[in-house]
Amino acid sequence: MTAQALEQRDLTVVIGLEVHVQLETATKIFCGCSTEAADDEEPNTRTCPVCLGLPGALPVLNEAAVEAAVKIGKALDADVAEETRFHRKNYYYPDLPKNFQITQYDAPICSDGTLEIAVEGDRRDVGIQRAHLEEDPGSLQHEGGGIDTADYTLVNYNRAGTPLMEIVTAPDFRGPAEVRQFLAKLEEVLEYLGVFDSTRDGSLRVDANISLVPSEEARADGTIPTDALEAANRTEVKNISSHKGAEKALAYEVTRQKNAVERGRGVEQETRHWDESRGITVSMRSKEEEKDYRYFREADLPPLQVADWKERVPIPELPDARRERFREEYGLDAEAASKLTSTKEVADFFEDVAAEFDPDLAATWVADNLLGELNYRGMEITDVSGRLDEFKRLVELVAAGDITVKNAEEVVLREMLDEGDDPDTVIEREGLGKAAAGEVEGAVEEAIEENPEAVEDYHEGEEGALNYLVGQVMGKTGGSADPGTVNQLLRERLE
Repeated sequence: MTAQALEQRDLTVVIGLEVHVQLETATKIFCGCSTEAADDEEPNTRTCPVCLGLPGALPVLNEAAVEAAVKIGKALDADVAEETRFHRKNYYYPDLPKNFQITQYDAPICSDGTLEIAVEGDRRDVGIQRAHLEEDPGSLQHEGGGIDTADYTLVNYNRAGTPLMEIVTAPDFRGPAEVRQFLAKLEEVLEYLGVFDSTRDGSLRVDANISLVPSEEARADGTIPTDALEAANRTEVKNISSHKGAEKALAYEVTRQKNAVERGRGVEQETRHWDESRGITVSMRSKEEEKDYRYFREADLPPLQVADWKERVPIPELPDARRERFREEYGLDAEAASKLTSTKEVADFFEDVAAEFDPDLAATWVADNLLGELNYRGMEITDVSGRLDEFKRLVELVAAGDITVKNAEEVVLREMLDEGDDPDTVIEREGLGKAAAGEVEGAVEEAIEENPEAVEDYHEGEEGALNYLVGQVMGKTGGSADPGTVNQLLRERLE
C-alpha cells in the first residue's frame, strides 16, 4: 500500500521483540573461558582459540546453559523440544570473530510459550514464538562519538561466547508502554529462576520490530492477519538495553514512522540503531532477510536430546504464584504482596522474618521501612545481602519492646544504612534503649507540672493539648518511651 493511501487511514502500531538474555553460567557456552566480568578486567584477556574462532578449535556445549534454557522454557509455559540442534548464522561484523554465530534455527530448544502481563489493569498473554540458545558476540566501544560519528571503534572479545537465550515474541504489542511492562515482568521471572543477573552490563538487550498497519485490518480481538503484517514495511531498532530505554526508543520510532507516512514518504524496511545519548534512532543498513544469513548445520555439535529435561530440571515458585500465596497465607493486601515479591531476595527475606515474628510486623519492616530507605538511597536489597541478619535483629528489638518504633525507624535503621553499624551498636551509641517505667512516670509528672496551660486546655476538651504533653514527655526521655504508654499514663494522671 502506498504512503499516500496509508496517510488517509488510522494506523495501528504493531511491535514484536527479540530479547537477548545473558545466562548466568560460570563459563562461556562453547568453551571454558570465565564469564565473570570484573570492573578492572583487561580487554581481550578472557578469550581462547574456541571463542576467537581460530582454525582447528572445536566447541563443547555447556550443560549449565542448557539447564538454564529449559528453566526459561518451563517458566514461559513453552514446549521444550525433544531434540534440538545448532546452526551457523553467517554474517560479517567486527565483533563476530568467526564471521558466523552459532545459534539455533529450525529446531529451537523452546517454542510456543506465553507470559502474562498487566496492561492498564487488564491481564493478558503475550505470545512467545520461540526461545533459543546462541553465543554472544564481542562488544564494540565507539570512541569520540556514537556509532555513526565515532572517530574509531575498539573491539573487546571478552564477551564473545557468553551464553545467550534469545526470546522472540509474537507481534502482540500495540504501544511502547506495553513493551516496558513486558520487559519488567520478563526480567522479574528470569531473576527468580536464578539464570540472569540484571546488574551485569549488557545482560539484557532488545531488538524491536515496528510496523504500522491500517487499523481496519485488525481483527476484533486485536490480532493482525499475517498478510497485513507482511504487506507493512518493518523497521528493526537495535541497541536497546533497558526497560525505560525501550519505551523511549519505540516512542521515538513510532512518531518518526507516523510523521513519514503523513508527509507521504512511507516507511523504509531497514535496521536502525537507538542512540540513547541523543534520544533518536539512526539508520544502519537495509533490513536483512532470513536467506541473507545462509544458515547451515553446525557440524561440530551433534543434535542435543532434551526430551526428559523438562521433568528433570526444577524451577522455583514464580513471582505471580508467590504473590498470590503471600496474600492467602499472610493476609497481605495486593500492594504489600507486590512489594514483597518484587525480587526473590526480598521475598525470601520477608518469609525468613515472618517465620519468627508477626507477618504484619514483618511486612511493615521489610516492604515499607527497609525497602523505602534502600530506595531513597538508590540501593537494592542485594547491596545489603550480607547484613540481613542485622536488620532481622532490629525487628526483634522492636517486637520485644526494647526500642521504640520511632527510634528504630528514624535513627537506628538509617544509621545502619549510612554508617554500616549493627543495631545494638547504634542503640548503645545514641542511648536509645527503652526508658524504664519509673523514668517514664517521672517524665509524665514533670511535663504536667511544667505545662499548666496545656493541662487546662486538655480539661477544656482540646485534644491537641494531650499531643503536646506527649511530645514533652518524649523529649525528656530522649524518644525512648513508648508513645502509647505515655498517652495512657497522661490520660490517667490528668483525669
